[in-house]
Amino acid sequence: MRPSTLRALNRAAELTRQNRLTEAMLIAEPVILTADEYEGEEIRRWLLDHVADFTGENHPDSQELP
Repeated sequence: MRPSTLRALNRAAELTRQNRLTEAMLIAEPVILTADEYEGEEIRRWLLDHVADFTGENHPDSQELP
């Protein structure tokens, strides 16, 4: 996966955790849509492996409410 693609996905995950989904989609969508079949497969694997990055589960910033 190209470094620029990985940066975009990481930034989209960060924005999603901040409840800024529209901005996250504006960053991630063009990268996903322009990926060739090989990079597209890498993106799919990365997304499956990094679900918690988007949900904030098991993330240092996520805290359980008492």
